[in-house]
Amino acid sequence: MDLTLKRLQEYLYKKYSIYKPQELKNTQRYFLKLIEEVGELSEDIRENKRMENGNIKGTIEEEISDVLYYIVMIANTYDIDIEKCFRLKEEFNAKRYG
Repeated sequence: MDLTLKRLQEYLYKKYSIYKPQELKNTQRYFLKLIEEVGELSEDIRENKRMENGNIKGTIEEEISDVLYYIVMIANTYDIDIEKCFRLKEEFNAKRYG
Protein backbone atom coordinates (compact mmCIF):
# COMPACT_ATOMS: atom_id res chain seq x y z
CA MET A 1 0.00 0.00 0.00
CA ASP A 2 1.28 3.44 -0.91
CA LEU A 3 1.09 5.77 2.06
CA THR A 4 -0.37 9.17 1.27
CA LEU A 5 -1.06 11.93 3.73
CA LYS A 6 -4.78 11.32 3.22
CA ARG A 7 -4.40 7.62 4.05
CA LEU A 8 -2.25 8.45 7.08
CA GLN A 9 -4.88 10.89 8.31
CA GLU A 10 -7.64 8.32 7.81
CA TYR A 11 -5.62 5.57 9.49
CA LEU A 12 -4.90 7.64 12.61
CA TYR A 13 -8.48 8.90 12.79
CA LYS A 14 -9.84 5.35 12.65
CA LYS A 15 -7.24 4.10 15.13
CA TYR A 16 -8.14 6.77 17.68
CA SER A 17 -11.88 6.38 17.02
CA ILE A 18 -11.60 2.74 18.05
CA TYR A 19 -8.96 2.72 20.78
CA LYS A 20 -8.91 6.25 22.22
CA PRO A 21 -12.07 8.12 21.18
CA GLN A 22 -11.74 10.46 24.16
CA GLU A 23 -8.35 11.63 22.76
CA LEU A 24 -9.58 12.22 19.21
CA LYS A 25 -10.00 15.99 19.60
CA ASN A 26 -7.32 16.64 22.24
CA THR A 27 -5.50 19.35 20.28
CA GLN A 28 -3.60 20.71 23.28
CA ARG A 29 -2.11 17.30 24.09
CA TYR A 30 -1.02 16.76 20.49
CA PHE A 31 0.51 20.21 20.28
CA LEU A 32 2.50 19.72 23.47
CA LYS A 33 3.68 16.31 22.23
CA LEU A 34 4.67 17.91 18.91
CA ILE A 35 6.85 20.45 20.71
CA GLU A 36 8.43 17.64 22.75
CA GLU A 37 9.18 15.62 19.62
CA VAL A 38 10.64 18.64 17.80
CA GLY A 39 13.03 19.07 20.74
CA GLU A 40 14.06 15.42 20.51
CA LEU A 41 14.52 15.79 16.75
CA SER A 42 16.75 18.79 17.37
CA GLU A 43 18.98 16.76 19.69
CA ASP A 44 19.23 13.87 17.25
CA ILE A 45 20.07 16.22 14.37
CA ARG A 46 22.76 17.91 16.47
CA GLU A 47 24.25 14.50 17.28
CA ASN A 48 23.59 13.14 13.75
CA LYS A 49 21.91 10.01 15.13
CA ARG A 50 20.88 8.06 12.03
CA MET A 51 19.08 4.78 11.70
CA GLU A 52 21.34 1.75 11.20
CA ASN A 53 20.44 -1.88 10.50
CA GLY A 54 16.72 -1.13 10.81
CA ASN A 55 17.07 0.18 14.38
CA ILE A 56 14.98 3.36 14.41
CA LYS A 57 15.01 3.99 18.19
CA GLY A 58 16.68 7.27 19.19
CA THR A 59 17.28 8.43 15.62
CA ILE A 60 16.45 11.34 13.35
CA GLU A 61 14.17 8.99 11.41
CA GLU A 62 12.21 8.11 14.56
CA GLU A 63 11.73 11.73 15.58
CA ILE A 64 10.69 12.85 12.08
CA SER A 65 8.06 10.10 12.17
CA ASP A 66 6.88 11.29 15.59
CA VAL A 67 6.69 14.92 14.42
CA LEU A 68 4.66 13.89 11.37
CA TYR A 69 2.37 11.80 13.60
CA TYR A 70 1.48 14.72 15.83
CA ILE A 71 1.09 17.15 12.93
CA VAL A 72 -1.41 14.75 11.40
CA MET A 73 -3.24 14.37 14.70
CA ILE A 74 -3.50 18.16 15.09
CA ALA A 75 -4.85 18.44 11.53
CA ASN A 76 -7.39 15.73 12.35
CA THR A 77 -8.65 17.60 15.40
CA TYR A 78 -9.52 20.51 13.10
CA ASP A 79 -10.75 18.29 10.21
CA ILE A 80 -8.02 19.72 7.97
CA ASP A 81 -7.16 17.92 4.73
CA ILE A 82 -3.37 18.27 4.76
CA GLU A 83 -2.94 17.36 1.09
CA LYS A 84 -5.48 19.98 -0.01
CA CYS A 85 -3.92 22.65 2.20
CA PHE A 86 -0.43 21.81 0.95
CA ARG A 87 -1.53 22.18 -2.68
CA LEU A 88 -3.26 25.49 -1.93
CA LYS A 89 -0.21 26.80 -0.09
CA GLU A 90 2.09 25.78 -2.96
CA GLU A 91 -0.14 27.65 -5.42
CA PHE A 92 -0.07 30.71 -3.15
CA ASN A 93 3.72 30.54 -2.82
CA ALA A 94 4.17 30.14 -6.57
CA LYS A 95 2.20 33.34 -7.18
CA ARG A 96 3.93 35.19 -4.38
CA TYR A 97 7.52 34.06 -4.90
CA GLY A 98 7.53 32.83 -8.50
